[in-house]
Amino acid sequence: MSVTRDLIAELRRKLGEASPMPPRRAPRKLEDRPPRRFVGSPDVVAKARKTNLGAGGAAAVVPPSVDASSAFAELAVEHTTALIGIGHVGTRYATDVVLQFQAELAVAHEAVLAVLPEGWAEGQGLLALKSRVGDHREYLLRPDLGRRLDDPSLAALRQHAKKNVDVQPILADGLSAVACQGAGPELLALYVRECEALGLSVGTPVCAQFARVWLEDEIGSEVSAKVATILLGERPGLGTGDGLSAYLVYEPQLGKTDGDRNMMSNIHARGTTPEVAAKRLALLSATMIEQRVSGVALDLSGLAVELGEAAGRVYRAPQPRVRLVHTEASLEEPRR
Repeated sequence: MSVTRDLIAELRRKLGEASPMPPRRAPRKLEDRPPRRFVGSPDVVAKARKTNLGAGGAAAVVPPSVDASSAFAELAVEHTTALIGIGHVGTRYATDVVLQFQAELAVAHEAVLAVLPEGWAEGQGLLALKSRVGDHREYLLRPDLGRRLDDPSLAALRQHAKKNVDVQPILADGLSAVACQGAGPELLALYVRECEALGLSVGTPVCAQFARVWLEDEIGSEVSAKVATILLGERPGLGTGDGLSAYLVYEPQLGKTDGDRNMMSNIHARGTTPEVAAKRLALLSATMIEQRVSGVALDLSGLAVELGEAAGRVYRAPQPRVRLVHTEASLEEPRR
């Protein structure tokens, strides 16, 4: 035997156990499992008890029902578009819920896989830019490359964009080219108009492909803008592949962190509409220039009326959930 094995064996003897395996423990006695039960609506439960209870008073097995929900879930569902309070059939989701989930997941997948068509930005009258990403797959795998412009785009920006402006607007695909092509042009135009109405000078509108949020730092720095605002397709959620997010930063430059930015999400027809978002974003831009700061240090306490829930930590207004799939069960009136 080797010296190491001898030392280990001696150590085991000193510890009182020479065997390398621990002693076998007696098996633990398992209690009998309770009978399986299904929870159903009150009328189904009452009927089952009348028909299924035997002479010995055995517990009834209630047929599956999708009506199992709580008062809290019914109330919470009115304040969120998340899949909560969906009930169950036995130990599984109802077919209606599964179909709805699959449809919403398909919408999210389609949005993530979409790519801006070639020449789309020029067709919208925007200065076309691109990050250092080579293709869509690399965009998903290399977020760092989406934060810097490639050399041709950098040269085009320096040659054609206006300099020394108050606000530099940027439209970008982000993680949803669907949202960029949908409400993107409308939000961009409304935002430019609202900024000009507040007396702010606006730079040349640009459109960046394969862009991440931090790309606004380089673009804003190159044109010497006081505020850079990037409007990009946000990461799709269930059934929401057309949502935009806006990120604003004061004195943009490489090295800015997320704590230096302010953002607004869920900009779409079923959330914050482009009209409302444009007014709030323009007001945020003007406030940043006035206070000469952005991010967590920006004081929005005096803008409660203009910004609404965006000015403080309050509950947002209820949002209706838009169904993408309708089944026979979903068209029935809910039981109360």
